[in-house]
Order: sequence, then structure tokens, then C-alpha cells
Amino acid sequence: FQRHEFFVDMTCEGCSNAVTRVLQKLGGVQFDIDLPNKKVFIDSEHNVDTLLETLKKTGKNTSYLGEKSAQ
Repeated sequence: FQRHEFFVDMTCEGCSNAVTRVLQKLGGVQFDIDLPNKKVFIDSEHNVDTLLETLKKTGKNTSYLGEKSAQ
């Protein structure tokens, strides 16, 4: 799996819950949400475009920050 890092403009628990919901609906992902730093780390076989489109469904400002080497 590739680990991808995204910026999502989350300000509260509700925002991170929205991210959780859209990612779980997509399926095939493992993710960590870093709310204070407005980051979402996703391990997935889905391509970046798919992940980005999915995150954008939250209505939040979202951008792709790059790949992280998986631990």
C-alpha cells in the first residue's frame, strides 16, 4: 500500500467525522486523521484522484500533499 498525505480543512470533530464517513463508504482504505494539523493519512490501493475526489465530497478545501513511505 502507498501511504498518501492529504490536507483537509477540518475545524472540528464534525469535520473529521465527515472524512471518516466518506472514506468508509469508499472502502479499501486505512486512514488516520490528524485534526489539529488538518491532515489525513490514507493507506490504499485506490489512486490519488479517487481519494481526492472522495475527500472533496466532505465539502472541505482539500489538497494532496504527497506520498509518505509506509512505516
